[in-house]
Amino acid sequence: MNAPGNDQNHFLRERYEAAFMPNYGVPPLALASGSGCHVTDVDGNAYLDFIGGIAVSSLGHAHPALIKAVGYQVATIAHTSNLFLNEPEILLAEKLLALVDAPARVFFANSGTEANECALKLAVKYGKTNGRGYIVAAEDGFHGRTLGALSITGKAAIREPFGPFPIDVRFVPYGDAEALAAAVTTDCAAVFLEPTLGEGGVVPPPDGYLTAARAICDETGALFVLDEIQSAIGRTGTWFAHQHENVVPDILTLAKGLGGGMPIGACLAFGEHGTLFAKGDHGSTFGGNPVCAAAALAVLDTIDADGLLANATAVGKHLADGIRALNHPAVKGVRGRGLWLAIVLHDDRSADVEAALRDNGILANALRPNAVRLAPPLVVTRDHVDTFLAALPAALDAAFPPGGRP
Repeated sequence: MNAPGNDQNHFLRERYEAAFMPNYGVPPLALASGSGCHVTDVDGNAYLDFIGGIAVSSLGHAHPALIKAVGYQVATIAHTSNLFLNEPEILLAEKLLALVDAPARVFFANSGTEANECALKLAVKYGKTNGRGYIVAAEDGFHGRTLGALSITGKAAIREPFGPFPIDVRFVPYGDAEALAAAVTTDCAAVFLEPTLGEGGVVPPPDGYLTAARAICDETGALFVLDEIQSAIGRTGTWFAHQHENVVPDILTLAKGLGGGMPIGACLAFGEHGTLFAKGDHGSTFGGNPVCAAAALAVLDTIDADGLLANATAVGKHLADGIRALNHPAVKGVRGRGLWLAIVLHDDRSADVEAALRDNGILANALRPNAVRLAPPLVVTRDHVDTFLAALPAALDAAFPPGGRP
């Protein structure tokens, strides 16, 4: 068991609290290093990482391919701005276009929120050009915290304190195709959806929902925008989660796992929508940064070469099946696909489960009051999963003592 509250962690948490804005609270640990699926804090405690920097660390920590790519690129040229092009960004754009296997154009940004800002500006321009005045998004959807991305985020508690917003956005229940069809008319510019609600609790939609959404957009002429910030780059066992339904969006946004830890986002616009922007309509000083592009190329190449899509499917199934097989009275079920899962609890004690796992050397995430998110690196093995499964019952028992179980 790891000992919480040791000196360096405590000292750095105090310094953090004094120096930073309070929007994150104070994180429980200060991490110092990592290797593969493990990290070590500043007091020398080791942890099995089952959250992967919020589905970011695709190759785990200190992967040789990432070290080589980033080190070489930093030593070559680290920044060009958008006044000049660089080969890594072109190679990465071409690689992404090959993976989506459809005509498209790419814009690189620095984060998922920025990728969604690009998508939103494309939707607004499309709407103004075609006399379409509103956007539809999902209740409990999450697209970012800048004012534009926040306007289409379906969590009232984090959106409403910063309104009103200049964009007319109408929210519908996620997964309800009939409600979506009723909301989307020929006056709608775009529909923004996640293929599975991420921050909303790793909540998959009913089978066929994305296909229905595609048909609704085709019928009305609204753009179909898929936010795959968290779900793409192999997380669910395919390059992009929408490929499970064989749909093609009009706009696709990516980030998180694409850079394997380096900050990068991408917005892909398909077909004729790839030329919606005119010169000067959008930009980013750091977008297409050669170091981040080189890192993303290393991530994509390694996933391909090492069979990590198949690993996400097989090991993810082993993880989900193992949680179900525990048959613990605190667990209501498991949601998700591949290496993107949520343990659903019978009561709102996910923070207690997260803390108990951490005390036993495992990092997970209390995503919702009754849901614990698991998003380990794509290099995770069955042995890692077995270690997690061996520790989980004790963590659940600590959060749900026998006398206080539902």
